[in-house]
Amino acid sequence: MPDHTDHRTAGSTPEPGIEAAGTEAEAADLAGAAGPADAEAHAFREVLRGLRVWPGELPSFAPEQAPAEPLPLFRQWLREAAEAGVPEPHTMSLATADAAGDPSVRIVMLHDADERGWHFGTHRGSRKGRELAARPRAALVFYWAAVGRQVRVRGTVTAAGPEESAADLHHRSTGALAAALVSHQSEVLGSAAELARAADAAWERARREPDAPVPSWTLYVLRAEEVEFFQGDPHRRQHVRLNYRRTEGDWERELLWP
Repeated sequence: MPDHTDHRTAGSTPEPGIEAAGTEAEAADLAGAAGPADAEAHAFREVLRGLRVWPGELPSFAPEQAPAEPLPLFRQWLREAAEAGVPEPHTMSLATADAAGDPSVRIVMLHDADERGWHFGTHRGSRKGRELAARPRAALVFYWAAVGRQVRVRGTVTAAGPEESAADLHHRSTGALAAALVSHQSEVLGSAAELARAADAAWERARREPDAPVPSWTLYVLRAEEVEFFQGDPHRRQHVRLNYRRTEGDWERELLWP
């Protein structure tokens, strides 16, 4: 869940800190006297403390009215995020871990969400592809700030077969195919010029061959074991967290403390 406890709402009392020593000018003098590095650190902290979250009204969420399974609610929330103007609501954070257990996370695009699970694609040889081969488990996070909502998904990941993976890629845009044709994802790049040449060649081929094969492209499906829905409260008082847990093919619902 997003940690909003360190942010002040509009009109709130300033937090204790260097401002308590006097005026803003005095605080700046104190920061400057400590040295440029300390002044920069102080200025950065002030930026963080001045940031606001959820400045407007947020939708309500009655967990007792939620469906018995998480998929219908997820689809509803994503659609409502899109209708609220959230940019790219289908993007998500994907967390994986390597064989040693070291985690990594990145932003990827959701390709589908159905009874099988949450779908996304990548090259088998990419970092996430290698990590999923070593540890076929992952976690997803969707965050839609405009509506104060977050969805967390955790479970096992399986790779689809070549035909389904190819169909997934070729149902997408020419740009997506061109990006996949460039390949070499997560490998060391020699220069920007090398990438530019490869990208130009990939775009030409993608336009010329809309069904060009990309054998390394793989569709992955995360079968959820837990799905948590978080609805923020703009007054920071009663955030709602509804968690779904899979139990022998069925789902159990539980509220969590925020």
